Amino acid sequence: MTARLPSAAAATAYQRQWFADLHRAVADGAPLALVNADAPQEIFRAMGIPYVVNQWWASIVTAKRRAQDHLARLRDRGYPDYTEQYSSLSLGSAFDSEPATAPWGGLPKPSIVLAETTGDASRKIFDVWGEQEDVTFYPLESAAADRVPERWWELMPHRWEEAVGTDRIDLLTGELEGLVRFLEQTTGRRFSGQRFAEVMALVNEQEEWNRRTRDLVAAARPCPVAVTDSIPAVMIPQWHRGTEWARDAARRLHDEVAERVAEGAAVCPGERSRLMWVGRGLWFDLDFYRRFQERHGAVFVWSMYLAIAADGYLRYGGDPMRALAARFAAFSDQLYTPPWSAEWYVKEARAHGVDGVVHLVSDDARGSWATTRALRAAGVPVLELHADNVDARRSDPEHLDRAVGEWLAAEVA
Repeated sequence: MTARLPSAAAATAYQRQWFADLHRAVADGAPLALVNADAPQEIFRAMGIPYVVNQWWASIVTAKRRAQDHLARLRDRGYPDYTEQYSSLSLGSAFDSEPATAPWGGLPKPSIVLAETTGDASRKIFDVWGEQEDVTFYPLESAAADRVPERWWELMPHRWEEAVGTDRIDLLTGELEGLVRFLEQTTGRRFSGQRFAEVMALVNEQEEWNRRTRDLVAAARPCPVAVTDSIPAVMIPQWHRGTEWARDAARRLHDEVAERVAEGAAVCPGERSRLMWVGRGLWFDLDFYRRFQERHGAVFVWSMYLAIAADGYLRYGGDPMRALAARFAAFSDQLYTPPWSAEWYVKEARAHGVDGVVHLVSDDARGSWATTRALRAAGVPVLELHADNVDARRSDPEHLDRAVGEWLAAEVA
């Protein structure tokens, strides 16, 4: 097995230092936003308002084996601990009586939370946040469209108005302009159109590097990088989109992968099967992905994190605020809503030459059935694992290993 990617280790080290600095800034009176992963973070970047990504914090809590503590705090207060856990874990931090003992020193208290209202449970999680003292919930609408573009990933970079639809972009643009006014009034920070345009340009540069990296991995035989490296190397810079550091981190990842491809490096020298992981990262058991390399020569060559960075973010031309609205108005569709999502997963499976797909289906998943059906119709074996990516109570590792191992033997090998 190849050594860990230096870019993955560097990104994790950067994030630790950034979070320590964030603690000090908030203690000194800086505002703090808690934002969902699919929220338009670029506005906060342009205004110099620090933010923590809700799902990133949930991944840290889970990886440090503290998810059940957080869920228990919700349960003790009469809130459900069995739905939308990925979004609600951070809320458990709000009820932590000893935050200093939490992972990485705990989550500083935000002054604003930002989320798209994608469902009843999600909306209520953030309504509870908004009930906390000195915390304001700023909701964004979740709009739908009755027309779905074919091969949306080809349209998005330059023809995003056509791909997403004018009505959806108009709605979110108006909401983002309202968000800017709200932030100016409540934080005293000023919004600069010039600075915002610079942020948007840096994001495009970053995602171009991610696109090149995705294409390298898709074409490489054997697989040169482990998903447990590519996920942090991609996603930590994603949470810092719009900075030169994030752009340069994406370039470093690309250059390291390119070097490994040129050398013929292999994550698994005895690679026999190429697998695709559809779903969120299994944060409570990251060794899961490596175990199948060792036992079956089966390598996970794909996760949504690098792929959506490559296809989901690029937006060129037009008014920068409308371009940002176009980046997020249909973001959830790209990952979860058929046929947007289903056609994209099939495209990615073919491009990466996978022999099978392990599909993590959570209780709150939207459109999972269509993804499985589309992949199977394309001739790709699919195993559905019904589990939650941060809540291990119904996800015994031995059961997961046995299910995947038997599927590999019966349908893939």
